[in-house]
Amino acid sequence: MTQTARRLGSGLVLAFLLLAGACRESAEDNATAPGAASSRVEPIDERSLAPLVQAAAPAVVNIAVVQSAPADQNPLLRDPFFRRHFGVPDAALDPVLAAGSGVIVDGDQGIVLTNHHVVNGARLIEVSLPDRRRFEAELVGSDPATDIAVLRIRGSDLPQLPLGDSDRLRVGDYVVAIGNPFQLGQTVTAGIVSALGRGLSQDGYESYIQTDAPINPGNSGGPLIALDGSVIGINSAIFGPGANVGIGFAVPSTTARFVMDQIREHGEVRRGRIGVVVTETLPPPGGATPPAEGALVADVAVGSPAAAAGVRQGDIIVAADGKATPTAVALRNAIGLTEVGDRVTLTVMRSGERSEVPVQVQP
Repeated sequence: MTQTARRLGSGLVLAFLLLAGACRESAEDNATAPGAASSRVEPIDERSLAPLVQAAAPAVVNIAVVQSAPADQNPLLRDPFFRRHFGVPDAALDPVLAAGSGVIVDGDQGIVLTNHHVVNGARLIEVSLPDRRRFEAELVGSDPATDIAVLRIRGSDLPQLPLGDSDRLRVGDYVVAIGNPFQLGQTVTAGIVSALGRGLSQDGYESYIQTDAPINPGNSGGPLIALDGSVIGINSAIFGPGANVGIGFAVPSTTARFVMDQIREHGEVRRGRIGVVVTETLPPPGGATPPAEGALVADVAVGSPAAAAGVRQGDIIVAADGKATPTAVALRNAIGLTEVGDRVTLTVMRSGERSEVPVQVQP
C-alpha cells in the first residue's frame, strides 16, 4: 500500500468515526429533548452470514492433485530427439499439479464430493482440512456426464455438511459459495440463484444451478450452500475467459446425491433408458401462441419399455414422477437419474388429453 493510500485510508476511518459520533449524539439529543417522542432510536439490525460460514467452513476442503505427465499419455514425448525437433519443452516429463475444492458430506465414512474434472487422471489426491489435517484420498469413483467425483478419506471426528434438496430452490434464493480460488486459501462469496435448469452443451446430464456468487478457478468442487446450511450444489463451471464475470454454475444436490449413491453402491453410475427419442415442442403455425411445454416424442424404439407402456410418436411428456419436464433435456435428465429397474410415471399429453403412463427403466 502506498503512503498516499495509507493517508487516504486513515482519513476515511477518521471521517467515519466522526460521523458515527455525530449520529450518536444526535440520537441522544432527540431522545432527551423536551417534547421529543418517547420512542427510542433502535440499533440497526446487523444481519450477517458469519454464523452460517462458521458452521459450514470446517467441512469444506482443499484438494491437491498430482496428474500424470504428458509424456505418460504420449510415449513419443519421452524421446529427446522428438522433443527437440518439435520444440516440446522438457517439462512434458514432469507430472502436472492441479488444485480444487470439495466438501465432506459424510464424516463417519469420510466421503468427500468434488468435480470429476478436478481429479480426472490423478495419480495422487491429497485432501486438506481447514484445521490443517491432511489425508491421502481414495477415488471411489467419478462420473464425467455430471462432473461429480466421490473421494474417501480415513480420519476421525471429521466435520460434515448435509446434502439439501435442490428441487426446492427458487430463482432469487440467497446462496453462499466456499472454496479455494487461485489457491489463495478458503474464501467465501455470496449471491443469489440466477437461473435453474441451465445446460451448457448437448452432452452429459446437465441441469445446472446458475448463480452470481463469485466462482473462480480453484472453486471447482466446492459447495454452494443454502441459508439453512445445507449443500444444494457442487460448484462446477464458470462462464467467461477464466475468471468470474458473475455467471457460475453448480451441479444440483439431487444430481450429486444420485451419483454418489450409485458410485458407493456399484462403483459406477448405472443409467437406464425407456426407448424414446425426444425433441423440443414447436409453436403452432403462425407463432401467435407459445409452444406447449414438454418433451415431444419423435420416435419410440420397437420393443422398448416406452413402446410396451403405450407411449406413441407425437405424445408430449410433461412430467416424470410428478416433476415437470418442460424440455427434452429435462426429461433426459429425469430418466438418466432414475435407478435401473425402477418405474417412472410419465404424464403424457395426447390430443389434448392427459394420462399417467408407468414405464420401467431398463439398462
